[in-house]
Amino acid sequence: MSEGDHIPRIGQVVRILRGREAGQYAIVIKIIDSQYVLLADGEKRKYDRPKKKNISHIACLDFISPEVQNSLLETGRVTNGKLRFAIAKFASEVVTDLEKGDQHDGKRRCN
Repeated sequence: MSEGDHIPRIGQVVRILRGREAGQYAIVIKIIDSQYVLLADGEKRKYDRPKKKNISHIACLDFISPEVQNSLLETGRVTNGKLRFAIAKFASEVVTDLEKGDQHDGKRRCN
């Protein structure tokens, strides 16, 4: 695993570890610097009002939404519906994997 794997990427699903929204999932929509990212989930946290979060307070998950990533890279924007869809797709895949008996490592930190 290279050092670059620990840095969150645009379109990546993360689990919030600290703060009011702890335990919830969100998607990285912008990387501010080596310390902070902007997160949105399309529901409580809309695209136009993202949450600035310290990367030490989130856990990177091994799921990057190609729809969200492509939309952000091509147009610089993403719809809230696309964010909700990506999180729902992630949740259904993780639940399916866990039902099959696979271990999903959601504990890996970004830093």
